[in-house]
Amino acid sequence: MCFFARRPIITGGRLEQSETNVVNDPSQHPYRSHTCGELRPEHTGSYVRLSGWIHRKRDHGNLLFIDLRDHYGLTQCVIDVSSPLFTALEQMRPESVITVTGKVVNRDLETVNPNLPTGKVELRIEEVEALSGADTLPFQVAVDDNAPEELRLRHRFIDLRREQIHNNIVLRSEVISSIRRRMVEQGFTEFQTPILTASSPEGARDYLVPSRLHPGKFYALPQAPQQFKQLFMVAGFDRYFQISPCFRDEDARADRSPGEFYQLDLEMSFVTQEDVFAAVEPVMTGVFEEFGDGRSVTQGPYPHIPFAESMLKYGNDKPDLRNPLIISDVTESFRGSGFGIFAKAIDKGAVVRAVPAPGASGRPRSYFDKLNDWAREEGQAGLGYIIFKDGGGKGPIAKNLEAERVSAIAETTGLGDGDAVFFVCGRENEAASFAGTVRNQVCDDLDLLEKDCFRFCWIVDYPMYAFDETTRKLEFSHNPFSMPQGGLEALESKDPLTIKAWQYDIVCNGVELSSGAIRNHLPEVMYKAFSIAGYSREEVEEQFGGLLTAFKYGAPPHGGSAPGIDRIVMLLADEPNIREVIAFPMNQQAQDLLMQAPAEVPMERLHELYIKLNLPPVKKTGGENDDGDQSKDKKAERGGKK
Repeated sequence: MCFFARRPIITGGRLEQSETNVVNDPSQHPYRSHTCGELRPEHTGSYVRLSGWIHRKRDHGNLLFIDLRDHYGLTQCVIDVSSPLFTALEQMRPESVITVTGKVVNRDLETVNPNLPTGKVELRIEEVEALSGADTLPFQVAVDDNAPEELRLRHRFIDLRREQIHNNIVLRSEVISSIRRRMVEQGFTEFQTPILTASSPEGARDYLVPSRLHPGKFYALPQAPQQFKQLFMVAGFDRYFQISPCFRDEDARADRSPGEFYQLDLEMSFVTQEDVFAAVEPVMTGVFEEFGDGRSVTQGPYPHIPFAESMLKYGNDKPDLRNPLIISDVTESFRGSGFGIFAKAIDKGAVVRAVPAPGASGRPRSYFDKLNDWAREEGQAGLGYIIFKDGGGKGPIAKNLEAERVSAIAETTGLGDGDAVFFVCGRENEAASFAGTVRNQVCDDLDLLEKDCFRFCWIVDYPMYAFDETTRKLEFSHNPFSMPQGGLEALESKDPLTIKAWQYDIVCNGVELSSGAIRNHLPEVMYKAFSIAGYSREEVEEQFGGLLTAFKYGAPPHGGSAPGIDRIVMLLADEPNIREVIAFPMNQQAQDLLMQAPAEVPMERLHELYIKLNLPPVKKTGGENDDGDQSKDKKAERGGKK
């Protein structure tokens, strides 16, 4: 067991000690002479004072043991039944805050706790002062009692006392400090950008703030400091960074917190894409080596994987390179083949992706049937397969596929006797996505994932534009401020769907840490790029007037990136849910259960802001929420409009 700070820090004055190592006057400080993580055998014989929370009590009849906890650690304290203080301590609830004074003694050899830094000593209690009593706890602190997340968030101040999450928040602070130091050492300067700003099309909904002084107008909380950090470059600051809060009104996911998140926002002037990579990689590698507990970390330069290649080989643009399986395109092996289901689908525009399963031929038939059932549960028609055995192919597909085609598939996938391969057939995007899901499932089934490592890569050459099947219009595929590869000439002469952008993502263990780009800093290129996406010259000037005007007065080529702090800490802490590394997160419905936000405001406040509510009718579902009060959730869901 390890509590909590990595480097104990002593607050308050340490008491003077005599030559016999006995504290002269413990009353010199009213609360503590040492922290609960500090005492060691060399303190034996000292009279010390500790303050903290009652972490755990153990009543052994004649002896009462109390584990006293503070931010820095835990110390075992003991009191004898003969003490007049015994009964009072016995009645104190866990998590009550107390001050104890007494003598440090060595533990008996058989009671030494090697997993605790203070485990060789204990404090014999001679004085006790109750500082703050605790009511009955809504859930346990000393043990994990699987309390529901909603209950934990409602009492987050108690949840944060738990060892694991307390350590996560300390880790977060140390990671941010390390990042700041590394950025400054590379010549970056930290600046702050505005929180109240104008709305910007960053791909998510803005949080809007009504203006009292300008009725009918709204500020927006920044989705990212995108335009401001580019303006820093235009202003000649060269290398900017900040640990930036960002706000997006979007749904929660395991790796995305609703409402707000933090990122290492950076921008550089007179740089190419490779220059940005060279600045980011040492920071990422250094931080993950510093806090990765010995896990191996990719050394720079990181692999560069073009977007199209990533979609083909891994089924997505955030590949987990710990997974060794590579997806292959085997469409031609099925085109015009005897396996009619795939052949007919290919004639209608489908593709076939192959997911290798090395060594899987020894698995029982039930394994393949189980995966087929799983695919149906995932909304697919099924999951075809071939088992390579005795120099040929086995299974339903192989029976209807010519031998030379089976051999071609084995050659394309690099498989042979003892292996198997699974197939996904469908439209290109859908096939790629599900093949990526199958790749992960097979990797887990065969236990192929590389352990104890962080594997980084850059995804590069993103398409500048994408076609929206719903609106039937071209739109920016990623960041609208990216410079197109080929510049103005490419925009004027090429099919927009073939134009790539100087745009990139950094990915670690299948988690996208950030997007970045070399920026479009030339007004005429910007006008043209936005016109292809359906923006008129007037609309561009209206929405991006500040940035566009700045570019007309001399702008350097510049680019940057913004790795997410929350996701970095989530990976380092090995937490599957991002809320476990945020001190006071919202729940999945974007509610702060501790502070009861969002909340209604008095009508007079709405009048000051010239806002009139136009609420939707309350839906009657006949059920209740966890609190037994459905109306509270309905109120939280209501929006407002002028």
